[in-house]
Amino acid sequence: MAKAQEIDIDANEEFAAAAAHIVRVRAREVFEHSEGVLDASDIERVHAMRVATRRLRAVLELFAVCFPARAYKEVLRDVKGLADALGERRDPDVQLAALEAVRADIDPAHRPGIQTVMDRVRRQQAAGNDLLRRALEQAERSLLAQRLDELADAAVEDPA
Repeated sequence: MAKAQEIDIDANEEFAAAAAHIVRVRAREVFEHSEGVLDASDIERVHAMRVATRRLRAVLELFAVCFPARAYKEVLRDVKGLADALGERRDPDVQLAALEAVRADIDPAHRPGIQTVMDRVRRQQAAGNDLLRRALEQAERSLLAQRLDELADAAVEDPA
């Protein structure tokens, strides 16, 4: 499981400053997990990045009042899109792991049927991986990491 970085917040810190700090940390975590995420042989990378995007989305929503509305909505939409793509890749990963366990425990006569299902799920995994690749490329093209930093800056400079 992707362990979240602990974040020290000063109880006397302004709400918007705390929001900016937390968003920066959670955004950095998302992109730190992106290396190797398309490697279907290591399903934990996808899981770690997906969890990181969920944490980021949660703090964005929690601190929404701190950000300029338009920039916030655009960044949140893009984070959700990335999370959705991660889910499309992660779901088949989980299904394959469960099917592997079933295949190991069933009567050998039934294994061809399980294999047929696994082959179909592997195709779904490949499609999910393609979708994730495109989402990562879009995040890079749209400078999502930079826009998250700019959103955090805007909270501190000019709270909404």
